[in-house]
Formats: sequence, structure tokens, C-alpha cells
Amino acid sequence: MSDYNARHLSVLEGLEAVRKRPGMYIGSTDSRGLMHCLWEIIDNSVDEALAGHGNEITVILHDDGSVEVRDRARGVPVDVEPKTGLTGVEVVYTKLHAGGKFGGGSYGASGGLHGVGASVVNALSERLDVEVDRNGKTHAMSFRHGEPGTFADNGTPDPTATFTPFEKASELRVVGKVAKAVTGTRVRYWADRQIFTPGAEIELESILGRARQTAFLVPGLAITVEDRRAEKPEIHLFKFDGGISEFVDHLATDNAVTDIWRLTGDGKFAETVPVLTDGGAMVPTEVQRDCHVDIALRWGTGYDTTLRSFVNIISTPKGGTHQAGFEQGLLKLIRTQVEQNARKLKVGNDKMEKDDVLAGLTVVITVSLAEPQFEGQTKEILGTPAVRAIVSSVVTKALGERFSSTNRDDKAQTTLLLEKVVSEMKTRISARTHKETQRRKNALETSSLPAKLADCRSTDVEQTELFIVEGDSALGTAKLARSSEYQALMPIRGKILNVQKASVSDMLGNAECAAIIQTIGAGSGRSFDLDAARYGKIILMADADVDGAHIRTLLLTLIFRYMRPMIEAGRVFAAVPPLHRVVVQNPGSKPNETIYTYSEQELKAVLADLKKRGKKYQEPIQRYKGLGEMDADQLAETTMDRNNRTLRRVGVSDAEQAGKVFELLMGNDVAPRKEFIIDSAAGLSRDRIDA
Repeated sequence: MSDYNARHLSVLEGLEAVRKRPGMYIGSTDSRGLMHCLWEIIDNSVDEALAGHGNEITVILHDDGSVEVRDRARGVPVDVEPKTGLTGVEVVYTKLHAGGKFGGGSYGASGGLHGVGASVVNALSERLDVEVDRNGKTHAMSFRHGEPGTFADNGTPDPTATFTPFEKASELRVVGKVAKAVTGTRVRYWADRQIFTPGAEIELESILGRARQTAFLVPGLAITVEDRRAEKPEIHLFKFDGGISEFVDHLATDNAVTDIWRLTGDGKFAETVPVLTDGGAMVPTEVQRDCHVDIALRWGTGYDTTLRSFVNIISTPKGGTHQAGFEQGLLKLIRTQVEQNARKLKVGNDKMEKDDVLAGLTVVITVSLAEPQFEGQTKEILGTPAVRAIVSSVVTKALGERFSSTNRDDKAQTTLLLEKVVSEMKTRISARTHKETQRRKNALETSSLPAKLADCRSTDVEQTELFIVEGDSALGTAKLARSSEYQALMPIRGKILNVQKASVSDMLGNAECAAIIQTIGAGSGRSFDLDAARYGKIILMADADVDGAHIRTLLLTLIFRYMRPMIEAGRVFAAVPPLHRVVVQNPGSKPNETIYTYSEQELKAVLADLKKRGKKYQEPIQRYKGLGEMDADQLAETTMDRNNRTLRRVGVSDAEQAGKVFELLMGNDVAPRKEFIIDSAAGLSRDRIDA
């Protein structure tokens, strides 16, 4: 800091505040804050694309920890800004609350609003380099902690190189020539590791998700992400022409109840904003704003809600007035439609709630307007009050036209939608009534449980275990092998319903699925209450063959879709029964030794070891085809006794990814599954399956 001089005080005063209080500008100094810096630079290029300038953006993750963002837009202005006497590049990257998005006409609607994006990233960077192609020349400027100057590089940019700040006047260097038609900006920065926490990292998956999302929101924009940090660089390209309709199709995983509907409309509102006069006074001035609303939505057979909302392409994960307006208009319209069809739908006096309407809904909400008000620089919540009424009006009008349409497909889909919404309402009311009834039961009463359940005596949920057993033959052996104090048994007959393909009503109507849900006792879907589960562990005990694996997959699909909190809490397990039983013969009166193995490789290793030690064993070696072949002692020792058994915990580190896998393996679409089987066949070992 000793080389600072008076000339830099006005520039660095604001940026020094950023370095002292970074959380105020980027939310946090962990990975989230590090990623937010990158979003600020990317969003500047996206705003250019939105304004119709440039349709290519490239993000490069360099192996030295720096990040580079390139675009082919107009380029940051390189001429001198009259008020400051500085070039446009220096103003943008060193001055807080400076930029082309304050109503000057450069951008009709943009994500950057507060004029602190690029300058904050600069302040929090050990080094930042900017190159701008304009007017047939390539202009360049470098910064250290937000201060302009030059680095003594040896051909390769190095943030630790000797830095010399400008003293008398800044220099926007001309470093090359380009064709006059070529314009664009390249920004490369090295985040200051003294600012960010040691574990903060640039996350490739987050960048890919954001790039894919932006490509959906700006049709025709090509975004390339290059990861050069590994030995083999990765290149990902995202470009979509279908807009947010294609985005909804990408997000939705369940079977469709309706097609993807597009709701669009415009609204105007008056807003009073302070305007700086030539004399330096702030005068409140009323301005007219335009707000464009574009929404794509579709309902599916599931109960989860997937909602993404955006303002000028900026994601608002915590919602705001546009999301509140959407929910308000949607609920109002659906309630009106249900009331008009109350007799046909057999509604009665029950009242519709928001969750009933949103169940199974996948929706992307986008609004564009000039200078929206956000709550905080991180732009996670839209605060402009007038947007709520505009979005609500657009939804009510556009969706109302869909419900009043005489088109056969529209009438069929709206009827199915109303039936689904009413079904969700009745399920919610039924679940609430059931819970209240359970609370009123006195200690002498018991709820009805499936007759085939062999329950345990203990009521200590943490200790109890429910074994879901394949077949009655295994049940008989398991009854003798279990500890009835804390182990309960629930038999299922063969392969249960594939709930990935079935509707909620079909699932509840299936005897096996209903019995499992009833036994666990915590409800299903949105009404599932983890605290009400009757057992601490759910253990799936199926044969060690292909059919057993299929049954286990079907059971996991049921639990994943309708009782997911059980998996997320780590309370679902798969039993690991042995495949072989090796009886080692000991000489004399010494009792024989029994060894259980769980794979062909393990068996070969055990037999080789016995041969090496000169031990004999009984032949033929017993190969278990199913749990029913074991006697009670063997089953208890290998699979049920807590002291000896092996359990495989079923975990969901990424529920969204797991849902895609379940859809691939168990869903309605056959083509991707066939392709997966063909592609994976070469890597499958025949020893892994019992065929």
C-alpha cells in the first residue's frame, strides 16, 4: 500500500471498502462468493447478447487458477468519459456505481443494475487483465486489487510479477490490430486468495448448469465452457433455439398431464426514481416502465414442484414479486375453475391451497424490465412491487384463455389438470385427517397394520428394524432367524409395481405398495413425515441374483419417489446375503470351520488360501440361489445378526441425479434405456450376474 499516491485516492476509496467488507457485495467469501464474482463478469457479456450484440460467449478455466470470459459483443468503451477524464475501461473496472445500465439508453433490460459488478470483481482480484477489440485495435489494461498499472511479465501473465501503478496518468495500451468489424471484450482475473476462504473453489458443475440455463433463456446464444485445469481439457457447448419451452422440457422428469403451455403478456407501470440534474440535485421523477412476462409451464403426474424464476436472465432463487404474482394469479384462476366445475369434480366445501395447485408443476418464469429493484447486490429476490400485479394479470388472462378454449386437446388437458389438482387436495385433507385421528388415539388403541406383517415388540424407533423380505419361503426362515424384540418382517410377493411409470392413484391402489407405506406409517409424497416412521432402519432383503436385484430396484424406486426423506436420513439399507458357504474340514475332534463368501472373486481367493495352507474343504461347495435355501442359523449369522451381518447403506448424494437414473432405468421412455444397455454391455462382467 506504500506506493499509493493522492491521484489514486478517489478511485480506490470505494474499492477499499469492497476489500474490507466483501460479503456486503458478493454475499460470502466461500465458494458461493467466488462463483458470484464469475457470474458478474459473465452477466455483462450476457447483457450484451440480450441487447442484440454478439451471440458467442466463452468461459475458460485456466490451470493457474485464473478465469477468462470472452465475448464478441461491442466491447467496453475505450474513449474518455468526460466527467472523470478516464477511459471507459478504467471507469467500468475501478468506479463503483458506474456503467451503461442506469437509464442512459444503452440497455433496455439488463441484469447488471447497481454498477458494482466488474469493479467489485476487480477489487477482489490479485490481478485482472482486460482486452477490448474496438475501432480496428486491441486495447489492454491491467489491475492489481483494483488499481491500474503494469505487470513486469515475461510473456506469460503472472499475478505475482512486479507491479508498477500508474502515477501521473493511466494508459490504455494498444497491443494489436484487428479488422474494423471485429469487436469484443476479454476479461481474465486471478481471485485474491487472501480474501476468500481456503476451501473456496470454482465449481465446474455450477458453471455448466448456469451456462445451460442461460443458453435456454437466450435462444441462439452459444456458450462454450473450457476446463483447462486437467491433463485432458474438457469443452462443453450449449446452444438452444427453443427458449424456455425447451428449458421446461429439460427440467421435467415425470409423465406429462398437460403439454408445455406458454403464457406471455406485457404491462406498464409508473415508478418514481431520483434523477440527478446538471446542477447536482436529486429530483424525484416519475417514469413509465414496460414489463414483459414470458412463462412456460406444464403439469406432470408427480408431486414435486420445479420452479425457476428470472429477471432479465438473472436467476432469482429466492423468488420475489414476479413469483408471488405468478402464484397469486395461478391459484385465483384454478380456484375459479374448480368452483365452476365443483359438482362434476365432487369437491364439496373443501378449500384449494397453493401446494395443491403447484404439485407436479414444472415452470420457468421470466420477466424483463428496465432497472428492476433487487434486495441486495446478489440479486436473489426481485423487489419491484408493480411486477406482482402485472404477472398475476398475465397468468390469469393467458391461462383463462386456455381453459375457455374449444380446442379438443386443450379441453382434455384442462380437465385432467383440474382432476389432478382436486385429487391432490383430497389427498392432503385425508393425510391431515389421518394424522389428527392418530393423535387422538389413546394408549389402548392400535392402528390397523397389514396382516402379513410380523411386527417387533420394541417401540424404540432408533432400535427397531423393518426387513422387507422377498417371498414367503424366505419369510419362514427369517421369522426363526430374527430377534423379535426389535426386528420386524414384511414379506412381498415377487416384483412390486414399477411406480416410476405408474400414477399416484395406481401406486396407492397396489396392495404391496400400500402395505409397505402403511407399515412404515409415515405417509407418502408431500405428506411424508419422517418423525412418524415406525422403524429406525428399513432393510431390503432380496436374493443375490438378477431377480433379487430387480426387486431391490423396484423397492428403492418406491422409497425414492414417495418416501425420499428416509433415504436422505440414511435409514434405508440393503442386506448383503452370502453367495457361498465353504465348510473347512479340521482333523480329529476339532469342529469344522464355516466361511461365507460374497462374490466369485472372494471364493477363489479363499479356496486358493486354503489350498496354500493345506486345508481340506467339503465338496461340492454350497451355492445359495436364494434366501430360502438357508436355514435359520445361517440366515441369522450372515444377514440378520447385528454382530456379524453386512449392510449396504443406500445414500442419495445428489437427489436430482438419482432421479434421472431412476427415470432411465424404470421410466416409460424405452429408447434411452436401450441405448444405455447397449453402451454398457461391453463393460459388464458376466460374473456379476447370476445367469
